[in-house]
This record gives sequence, C-alpha cells and structure tokens, in this order.
Amino acid sequence: MQNAEPGRQSKGGAVGEDSVVSFKRNIDPSKISDLTIGRLSVYLRCIDRLIEIGIETVSSQEMAKRFNLNSAQIRKDLAYFGEFGVRGVGYSVSDLRQYMVGILGLDSERRILIVGAGNLGTALCHYSGFSGASFLVVGVLDSDSSRINTPTPAGLLVEDSARLADIVEQRQVEIGVITTPANAAQKICQEMADAGIPSILNFAPIRVKAPDGVRVTSVDLKIYLEELSFHLTHGS
Repeated sequence: MQNAEPGRQSKGGAVGEDSVVSFKRNIDPSKISDLTIGRLSVYLRCIDRLIEIGIETVSSQEMAKRFNLNSAQIRKDLAYFGEFGVRGVGYSVSDLRQYMVGILGLDSERRILIVGAGNLGTALCHYSGFSGASFLVVGVLDSDSSRINTPTPAGLLVEDSARLADIVEQRQVEIGVITTPANAAQKICQEMADAGIPSILNFAPIRVKAPDGVRVTSVDLKIYLEELSFHLTHGS
C-alpha cells in the first residue's frame, strides 16, 4: 500500500514529524466493519470537541477517559488506516482530524436528495448538523400536489418526485434519503437506484431492497425505543 507523507507539526503543537507515521491510502472496505466506521464518526466528534477547548495533543487513554470510550478499541480502529501518534506522547489533534476527515470522505461535498416532504423530510432539510459539514441538501421531492412548490423551513421548494431521475442527473446527487410512508419506500428506493444514486439512507419503517452496488442504510427510530422499553421492562 502507498503511504502518505508523515504528519507535520501542528501550529503550536509538540508532536512533530512523527505524529503520523504512515497513512494507508488504499483501504479494502470489505475489511472495515460498519461498527468501526460508526466509531470513527464518534472519534471525529470527540476530536472536534478537543479542538474547541484548545487541546493540541491527546493520548488514546486520555481520549477514552474524557469521552467514555475504550482506549484499546481506539488504537485498534485507527490501526486499520495507518500508524498514528507517538508512544508516550499521543496524537496531534489537528493532524488526526485531517486524516479522519479524509478516511470518512468528508473532504468532498456530498449532495443529498430527500424524497418525502412530510415532517421528517422537511426537518432534515433544516438540520443544523449539515451546516458547515460536507453534506448539502440539493432537493426535496414529494408526490403530493398540495406540497409541491411549497417552501421548506430551509428555503428549498418542494419539487415533484416524478422529476427524480432528471434532478439526480442535473444536481449530481450521491445520497438519497427516503422519508416517505412505508408503502412508498420500496418504489422510491428502486427509482433512486435506477437514477444512479449509489447510497441511500432509509427512514421509512420498513426494510427496502436495492440492486447490487447500491448501499442502503435503514434507520428505524422505533427499534431504538423498543430496545429501551425492553430494558425498562426487565430492569437491565
């Protein structure tokens, strides 16, 4: 595998040129679990918090203690992508953030199309987490004529879902978000796949199936509530 150049000293930092020993450019995604990827996102949020409070270097132990994480797991997860940090010193926070952004592909803008302009769909348009991030909502679609051409709180006009394929091509959409009722979700998933969208986030309370080569992640909030209900019931 090709390696990136060693990390350089952060401005005002103390880690120096060995803060990142090597960074793996060519990663086999089949060897990285979804759980690992999810933890990387958690680490990035922790790193952003460290930057906010002015911390320039951090060890895995300190990071674990601050954010209730597992230090061995942090080191194991990062090892998939290269050799980071200096033993006895830790990681340069700014360098680590730079590499984490690259690993997660957040150094490129990801264009999002939402289908389903109900309460959830319009709320996602206005989601503050997209602000300043690498995600841009470029359209909101619906099939309900009473919603078409009405503005969302974020200022986007709801458009006719019959135009989905054209909008995907014109606006170079990479991520489709389904916020329709369950009975419409599979149809929309297939239309997104047919239009060339490679990644789909499904909020409908039903599992949808996409063709090979299209990745679908489903988020059913009720599942998490039922999990909490189980623990409340059994005192666990």
